Amino acid sequence: MAGFRGFPEDALDFFVELEGNNERSWWLANKERFDASVRDPMRAMLDELEPRYGTFHVFRMNRDVRFSKDKTPYKLAHAAVTEREGGATLYVQLSRTGLFVGGGVYHPARDQLARFREGIDDDRSGAALEAAVAAVRKTGVGVETREALARAPKGYSPEHPRIELLRWKGCISSKELGAPKWLHTTRAVKEVEKVWQRSEPLYTWLDKHVGPSTEPPER
Repeated sequence: MAGFRGFPEDALDFFVELEGNNERSWWLANKERFDASVRDPMRAMLDELEPRYGTFHVFRMNRDVRFSKDKTPYKLAHAAVTEREGGATLYVQLSRTGLFVGGGVYHPARDQLARFREGIDDDRSGAALEAAVAAVRKTGVGVETREALARAPKGYSPEHPRIELLRWKGCISSKELGAPKWLHTTRAVKEVEKVWQRSEPLYTWLDKHVGPSTEPPER
């Protein structure tokens, strides 16, 4: 495969049209277009990133609709993820709005969530996480959680000095890069890496205090 040269403008147009034609017949008629404009450029970008970040898992475009009221068969974004040796993940996604980049611990397993809270509870490591979050946010990269408890988790005081973080169920950095002109050039690789580099204080903390799960994967 040729080296990464950027995403063609048709990559964004493809997702715009897919949103209005999310059905198998349209997908099959446009599959070669998806391959050329979305899949192959994404693979070429990942090929450049993998020597520094490890092997990426590319998500399938098919949605699992078995337990969803939304029966549209295809996702409206093409994404990939890799896991660092310490357990934090790195994520990149292309959709109609352009690139989205993130990383961290998005959906922690039970053992990871327990260690996450233990790290926050400890005064030394908890203060280190607060500092890491502040440092990442200062660069313009967001830090958030996918879900938060309404109350203090079991075993922790509602008066805990870091109760907001204790209520988090995971911790991720994220940045909407959008679709500036550089999306269509080789510069896109560097812009993706910038988000991960600016998020490094958070990933380092998560690698040290949370780590990968040792539980069997959910069925």
